[in-house]
Amino acid sequence: MNLANKLTMIRIFLTVVLITILLFPFYMVNIEFPKVLIGTITVDVKYFVAAIIFAIASFTDFLDGHIARKYNMVTDFGKMVDAIADKMLVNSTLIILTAQGFVAPIITVIIIFRDTVVDTIKMIAGSKGKVVAAIKTGKVKTTFLMLGVILTLCYNLPFELFNLDVASFLLVLATIFSIISGIQYYVMNKNIIFEKEEKKKTAKE
Repeated sequence: MNLANKLTMIRIFLTVVLITILLFPFYMVNIEFPKVLIGTITVDVKYFVAAIIFAIASFTDFLDGHIARKYNMVTDFGKMVDAIADKMLVNSTLIILTAQGFVAPIITVIIIFRDTVVDTIKMIAGSKGKVVAAIKTGKVKTTFLMLGVILTLCYNLPFELFNLDVASFLLVLATIFSIISGIQYYVMNKNIIFEKEEKKKTAKE
């Protein structure tokens, strides 16, 4: 359990805390988060707390990978847990925000579908001893997505005061880059995916 892996485990813990804050019926235990009026917008402080936790957890995603590569702490356990932590954080938050009416369902469906396809490609490649490296469009997608989620949790403030829906714009960009990167992952690795079938076909011929 090196430093990089500890940061990943912290991200999983923060994700559990985040999900609890967003879903737990606090009113049933006589706990209520205050509501604040900002301009003409009434905001629930609960979502700002969630935004802070999400931002910290997102930063650990960058930090653990950077530390693992810089100090040669990359392990198979770290790779597996890091992938799980990422999906727990982002996809869980997207699903909750969609259920609560903050995010359009199509955005969540596309992003989770793309992640499932890419993870499957990586799994197939891994079973054949190949490594699927991260690509730039995937990193851009992640950046837009995390910023979009943070702004959504913050009620799109301060941009909402100027009628600029920056949060939705960032989420749409993340969705577009999800599609682009998903297609790129497939095109770049289709030879690996169908490698076994092609070899069988060649052997029969």
